[in-house]
Amino acid sequence: LEICLSSSRSEHGWFLRLTKHYLPHLARLCLISTFLEDGIRMWFQWNEQRDYIEATWSCGYFLATCFVLLNLIGQLGGCVLILSRNFVQYACFGLFGIIALQTVAYSILWDLKFLMRNLALGGGLLLLLAESRSEGKSMFAGVPSMGESSPKQYMQLGGRVLLVLMFMTLLHFDSNFFSILQNMVGTALIILVAIGFKTKLAALTLVVWLLAINVYFNAFWTVPAYKPMHDFLKYDFFQTTSVIGGLLLVVALGPGGVSMDEKKKEW
Repeated sequence: LEICLSSSRSEHGWFLRLTKHYLPHLARLCLISTFLEDGIRMWFQWNEQRDYIEATWSCGYFLATCFVLLNLIGQLGGCVLILSRNFVQYACFGLFGIIALQTVAYSILWDLKFLMRNLALGGGLLLLLAESRSEGKSMFAGVPSMGESSPKQYMQLGGRVLLVLMFMTLLHFDSNFFSILQNMVGTALIILVAIGFKTKLAALTLVVWLLAINVYFNAFWTVPAYKPMHDFLKYDFFQTTSVIGGLLLVVALGPGGVSMDEKKKEW
């Protein structure tokens, strides 16, 4: 794996130089895609979502309606703020709240696969918070700095670690050669991202891998809209796209101070 990573270093550097101006924008768009899609879903499936919450929690018509309205406004409003780069930190905290609320309301807390994916979404938002701190500091160019603040460094570390949880849900415990090879390569890559070693190249490789898996396994456009599987695959597709956005932020911004890549500079 190390040989493969080293041999493609020049191509990786060329890719970063070519995309550095618009990669952060693409990363943001991908990152908020699941919130955007779910907010729109709340509008078009208003009655179904309200009735589900009312029946599941026996909370009454009014509270169920408030839940759906909060999800709709919170998600769509947060997406608009993030894309327009206004009050990004507040938008991220709002979306953190939406993730926590849905985790409880839809009983995701007891489903390990969906819980890990929600945590991966949280990792992407942490990276977005770290990016917004960088932009805030850039407004004071020329002012002496003591280096990166610890909160930002640990946001990037936490974001990287949470992002790789998505890939833990993709491991297949089969005995065939392809599954074993995929698990070995995938595990090696997520470890590299988590510890921050060859981080940008490993993250970019995971982006390509996850994109291929997403298009192949979550092709909701091939399933008629009236079938329940359509909504399930659509939700899974955009959730995975958001994790891709988080990985693209890692590619664009780097691993941060708490990483082996950063420590190598000191050695």
